[in-house]
Amino acid sequence: MDTTTRLTARETDVLQMLAIGHTYEQVSDRLGVSLNTVASHVKNIYRKLEVHSARAAVWRALELRLLSESERLQSPTY
Repeated sequence: MDTTTRLTARETDVLQMLAIGHTYEQVSDRLGVSLNTVASHVKNIYRKLEVHSARAAVWRALELRLLSESERLQSPTY
């Protein structure tokens, strides 16, 4: 895996929300985007992090320091 993996700001927002337990529908509502857009972001996150689940994506992002533990525990304010 490429250790220089970069997520866009929006992908990071989506991943943070998934990390604290939001559903795709909740992410969609909070970010003001369609479910298809959320699904596209998730697909890109999984591809970039080389994972196949939200749990694995969060874990990998923490390992790569793309998310901090404090970000994972705090709800984004949108």
